[in-house]
Amino acid sequence: MSRPGGRRMNGRVFIPRRGMLALLGATGAAWLAGCSNDDTRSSAAMPAQASGTIWTERAPLLAPNSETAVAELDGNIYVIGGYPSTRVYVDTVQVYDSRTDSWSYTTALPRSMHHTMAAATNGRVYVIGGEMSRSGIADQGIFLNTVYEYDPATATWTERTAMPTARSGGATGVIDGKIYVAGGRPPGGHDFAVYDPAADTWTELPDLPTQRNHLAAGVIGGRLYVVGGRFGGGVGSEMTGVVEVYDPSSNNWTRAAPMPTARGGVNGIAARGCFYAFGGEGNDADPRGVFAENEVYDPRAGSWRRLDPIPTPVHGVAGAAYLNGWIHLPGGGTARGGNSGSTLHQAFQAVMDCE
Repeated sequence: MSRPGGRRMNGRVFIPRRGMLALLGATGAAWLAGCSNDDTRSSAAMPAQASGTIWTERAPLLAPNSETAVAELDGNIYVIGGYPSTRVYVDTVQVYDSRTDSWSYTTALPRSMHHTMAAATNGRVYVIGGEMSRSGIADQGIFLNTVYEYDPATATWTERTAMPTARSGGATGVIDGKIYVAGGRPPGGHDFAVYDPAADTWTELPDLPTQRNHLAAGVIGGRLYVVGGRFGGGVGSEMTGVVEVYDPSSNNWTRAAPMPTARGGVNGIAARGCFYAFGGEGNDADPRGVFAENEVYDPRAGSWRRLDPIPTPVHGVAGAAYLNGWIHLPGGGTARGGNSGSTLHQAFQAVMDCE
């Protein structure tokens, strides 16, 4: 198989040019979906890597960044806060317009921050928690409980009711218009609460069973999947592949099959009923200390599958965006730690269907 402007790399087609949606048909191996509803199945018998899937690049960020939060609203992708290789953390909000494959800045955050969490719902973008320091240089400093709401119609930020606990390095998911925030750097690794934007109120929920931070989360079938992460606040902390699932209807947690490759700094998103987990840091086998793994979970079969790795492995991005069949992974660090923020904007064609 060949693609215009592309080249085959280790069994996948990589297309370096941008704006190729019209030329890239739905490709990829057939998804061998099971019919089991048992979320506790082991992933030891994970199928072999699929072939024929596609990575591409979109317009690069305006400024290099890592330890950011990402949210998508109405075809626009927001990259919020974070810091470049200087570790001087920022208040910038870079916005990608998927219709024009271009970036711009919008109104800056009310304060500079990094390791924040973000989500979009009901026509607004919400930035929750995060971290700052008195020096202005990113380190494990002061945790935030702030909540800021962005209105794209007026490009303005409004402060809302604070989160019950101050924390950074967690993950979010939206169910029925409410924002669930799970985990965070110690001592907030068990913290779990939900924000109702309509009422501007928070409710604390049963603890995340496995305390962790630098994790990923996504919503499938009205349930929140919380995936991977690390236990300690530092980059050398022990990593985990644990997957825990919260059901709002029962207010309970259950376990699903663990992610095959334990990793912190992992990024993830739910798309077409599957959960995709990308990259991460803490890989001692790689000279850069990062993971290229791209693994997908099918909740119907209760199992994971390995997909084509990221062309340039990254970590330090909380959240992704799914638009027009593509998962967008903007920015991120290309080496272990916080000294390698990039302008990369990689995108993966999500051909698997778990619905």
